[in-house]
Amino acid sequence: MKVMKQLAAAAVTGLLIAGPGWAECPPAPDHADALTGLIERVQAAPDERSAKLISNQMWELWADAPDARAQELLDEGMSRREAYDFKGAVVAFDALIAYCPDYAEGYNQRAFVNFIRQDYEGALPDLERALALSPRHIAAMTGQALTLAALDRKAEAALVLREALEMNPWLGERSLLPVLEADEQEL
Repeated sequence: MKVMKQLAAAAVTGLLIAGPGWAECPPAPDHADALTGLIERVQAAPDERSAKLISNQMWELWADAPDARAQELLDEGMSRREAYDFKGAVVAFDALIAYCPDYAEGYNQRAFVNFIRQDYEGALPDLERALALSPRHIAAMTGQALTLAALDRKAEAALVLREALEMNPWLGERSLLPVLEADEQEL
């Protein structure tokens, strides 16, 4: 039974990766104005619950893939990650990145899988690429801060987390900043 599940998963992934050979990924949707509005709203949020609802709206923007094929790959990778099929998730995100190399969320999601697998060295370049493509991707910034902290690069982690907190002061990771700053001062 396990072999059958693996074969089925491989077949689905193969179909997603193959797609039409002639297709080219369109540009990612431009949500810059909407993101600006959400950042302003989260900065003015009266409480953590309100901020979380606004953060969820940011996630909707970041997870809005350039087209249906890219959305299928993103959704497949996220579903596999949620099912702890990290290898399958990476395959889907690899396919997404190959198809849409200018879509930040593909890199961010692959980095998240690598972070979960404690492959921090593998996660960091993807986070850097995600942020190069989407500099106000607060979740990627937070992921980068956590990855840098895991790599014992506390001063860099504190810097990135401070930048993320300037955009969203309600991040759950805000409690990590004093710890990073204490380590930073010891250097």
